[in-house]
Amino acid sequence: MRFVFAGLTFATGTLGAFLSQSAIAQQRFPSSAGELVVETVASGLENPWGLAFLPDGRMLVTERPGRLRIVETDGKLSRPVTGVPSVMARGQGGLLDVTLDPAFARNRFVYFSFAEPRSGGNGTSVGRGKLNEQGTALTGVEVIFRQMPTISSNMHFGSRLVFDRTGALFVTVGDRYSERDQAQNPANHLGKVIRIRPEGGAPADNPKKQGWAPEIWSIGHRNVQGAALHPESGQLWTAEHGARGGDEVNTPKAGLNYGWPVITFGIDYSGTKIGEGTAKPGMEQPLFYWDPSIAPSGAAFYTGPVWPAWKNSLFVGALAGQMLVRLSTEGEKVTGEERLLTTIGERIRDVRQGPDGFLYLLSDDANGKILRVRPAR
Repeated sequence: MRFVFAGLTFATGTLGAFLSQSAIAQQRFPSSAGELVVETVASGLENPWGLAFLPDGRMLVTERPGRLRIVETDGKLSRPVTGVPSVMARGQGGLLDVTLDPAFARNRFVYFSFAEPRSGGNGTSVGRGKLNEQGTALTGVEVIFRQMPTISSNMHFGSRLVFDRTGALFVTVGDRYSERDQAQNPANHLGKVIRIRPEGGAPADNPKKQGWAPEIWSIGHRNVQGAALHPESGQLWTAEHGARGGDEVNTPKAGLNYGWPVITFGIDYSGTKIGEGTAKPGMEQPLFYWDPSIAPSGAAFYTGPVWPAWKNSLFVGALAGQMLVRLSTEGEKVTGEERLLTTIGERIRDVRQGPDGFLYLLSDDANGKILRVRPAR
């Protein structure tokens, strides 16, 4: 039997191998939808950052030091896929997100974001290449976007990759920490949401505002590390790091300003005030914010059959918070929050819904894991 998930066709038999394998470890946690079991699908990953499912049920996963691996259906890790360019693997930098082209079954394009080493510093870049049939190499790799200007910093690279329903690619990029005021400068790529064509360059329907770089979709962001399309509206939702407090959930719209660092619900790490307050005309309010911070990372909407009560919930991984957060939604409103896996003791870097309807998490650790969340049987 075969079925379609996120535009790709999957074979149920290959995914079943994940379900039948004996788990390396298993924990149980309460939830509003009944007891949850968390199983280790794979381990031995060095600071994994991004996860994408292949049509045959295997997974692509990035490791921040610069390795792209395939996780086989028995949980074993492949040798590093060749063809990945050099990355700046310091601080928060390295090999970051990964996603498949919506037409991957036909063109085999894989997209990845990374901290690119450059003369005078580094910056968030996006590359793409074709995964060969053997799954051992990316070929024809090219960089399709470079965040400019180049900055000498090890902080705030973003960086999530999300295709919209037109086939354009959203790229989230950070303010690079030392240059936070530049998040308000629409002429550069610091602290922005970017939208590009799959081959690079700005789509014709991007905002056409005076002084705006053509790739920019929205401005005034700090460090967006969670992003997903709403399954019904197709609207982009993001989860963004604040400083001390002020982590935000936003729905970035074309040409709008989301305020950082002029308005924020957080304060600086020193305890001093940031900006002018929490609101200002011409700047958007978040749909939801956390204070104190949870340090949100990967995000995914739930659409599967396993937990029908959680349909259209936004799941967000927490790094500092070491948990999984479920935000119930109605239209463009957050109607509730449920904190899950609060004693798991893992920094949750990415969240994905698997083609089996379960949730898959990456733990950010030197011995990082892929974790599967399922109902207790």
